Amino acid sequence: MVILKLRIKSVDEWRELAPGMTCTDPVFVPTTDEVEPGQPVIVEVASQLLPNKVLIRGTVQTWRPALPRMRVRAGATIDIASDEQTKLTFLHEVFEGKRTDVPRRRHPRHPVSVAVKYRLANSASYIESEISEIGVGGALLTTPQPLPLETDLTVEMLPPGAAAPIAIASKVSYHTPAGGTGIRFVSRDSDGERRLRELMRRLRAS
Repeated sequence: MVILKLRIKSVDEWRELAPGMTCTDPVFVPTTDEVEPGQPVIVEVASQLLPNKVLIRGTVQTWRPALPRMRVRAGATIDIASDEQTKLTFLHEVFEGKRTDVPRRRHPRHPVSVAVKYRLANSASYIESEISEIGVGGALLTTPQPLPLETDLTVEMLPPGAAAPIAIASKVSYHTPAGGTGIRFVSRDSDGERRLRELMRRLRAS
């Protein structure tokens, strides 16, 4: 998937490029790379004001070339995916100075939409679910209600291009305002971490 890099130097620049607080308001990403309307993309937002880069899924609405004489920058207008509202709200709150105590993540997260199954440690039954973001260290699991913190579970997913699913030991580590369940992966050896890095490589390439 195409990644459009959005570098924010100031609060005023963020307000100019992302004037709306909701996903119904598009975001303008300056870029000379031509993209097609309807094309799915990932917007990578980076700034010294952020603890980590934030990656958001979206779809190209329009792209325009630069018009130097009119001082018009080349760029794409992006419709942000509706289920990325939590991230968009987070960005607005950080840039507006409303959130200053956000810890830095060790591993970056990649936005995805991947079907998975999970089962709790005390159950043999799997529950159908989905992961909306993932990194080497953990993921965000879609759940009707947040699972209790520190709950042990196993997540099963099929990596792109793989013949068989992999099972990942996990533990619930946080909740999101939208009701999602944040999990961290439990790698008990170097082979487990290697498999997670290979999974991330395949997801980014898909």
